[in-house]
Amino acid sequence: MNKRRGLGVSRRSFLAGTGAVAAGLSLGPGSSWGAEEAKLNFYNWDTYIGETTLDDFNKATGIAAKMDLYADNDELFAKLREGNPGYDVIVPTNDYVERMILGGMLTPLEHGNIPNIKNIDKFFLDAAFDPGRKYSLPYMWGTQGIGYRKSKVSSTPNTWKVLLDSDEYSGRIALLGDATSVLGIGLKYLGYSYNSTNPKEIIEAEQLVIRQKRNIKTFAKDNGQDLLLSGEVDLAMEWNGDILQIMAEDDDISYVVPKEGSNVWQDCMCIPTGAPHPQNAHAFINFILDAEAGAAIADFIQYATPNDAARALLSDDYNNNPAIFPDDETLARCEPSIYLGEDVQRLYDEAWTRVLAA
Repeated sequence: MNKRRGLGVSRRSFLAGTGAVAAGLSLGPGSSWGAEEAKLNFYNWDTYIGETTLDDFNKATGIAAKMDLYADNDELFAKLREGNPGYDVIVPTNDYVERMILGGMLTPLEHGNIPNIKNIDKFFLDAAFDPGRKYSLPYMWGTQGIGYRKSKVSSTPNTWKVLLDSDEYSGRIALLGDATSVLGIGLKYLGYSYNSTNPKEIIEAEQLVIRQKRNIKTFAKDNGQDLLLSGEVDLAMEWNGDILQIMAEDDDISYVVPKEGSNVWQDCMCIPTGAPHPQNAHAFINFILDAEAGAAIADFIQYATPNDAARALLSDDYNNNPAIFPDDETLARCEPSIYLGEDVQRLYDEAWTRVLAA
């Protein structure tokens, strides 16, 4: 895993050195370690966990956690669609949570075995994609935007035009590598909803991206930040936290949410159907929602945590950073991705196939 240093190195080092994360763990009522082997299989995005989280969980519980990585929701969904190969906890984005619920791919959570739910901001305790949070609990949230090298742009790239409808930075652009993200942003640029169900609008977004392909270096599988940091591209469509991680390494890199608006998303912790260690899965989710554990994760990966108790332990540099917590005006221009049903999903998938083939 490609680990990076966040902005609060001293605090993270302190937590790791003193064992404070493990000390703050509440296992919760009804927990039982005898019924299951002391293992947990975690399927997660790359660069999306604390520096010592898995070791801390092992020290606190005796459970050995193994983590596999995926690049996007499509890869996660495809992996589990034909049956769970052995994962206990996964981290799908909000629209895929709903898609997986409807597909019978998730197990209802036992909230009584996750007492650290009390640490979650009340705003996140209900969700249209999962009423009552029956199947999911929030992990992190944020935006999609443009990471860019300040010395290589003529002005702040505060419009999707620079990525989707211009040759100014030809060959120096990376877009994300999934249909929902790229076509959704294309729709926003064209003045439509990120969640359009109109076939003509979806095709219009498809054609926009196809016309721009000659100027795009790559559709990056969740590594646009690495390409930006290494100098292989000068602008990258990326998740805000991924760009914030490399901003801590290179002062020449910055992040902006374009004026046309973007996607505001929520990644969630879920237990997939057929999980071999469901009790351990509940203990792991509860651990992640612990104040100290949650603070260590958020500080390291630089994404917005929904955990109020964790935020209270973090610095003003984190809590007041607009790239992590956008202001109301920015959020008003953004839309959450919504599961639109398999028929509409097919339109996006077919459009994306044509984009890649063009």
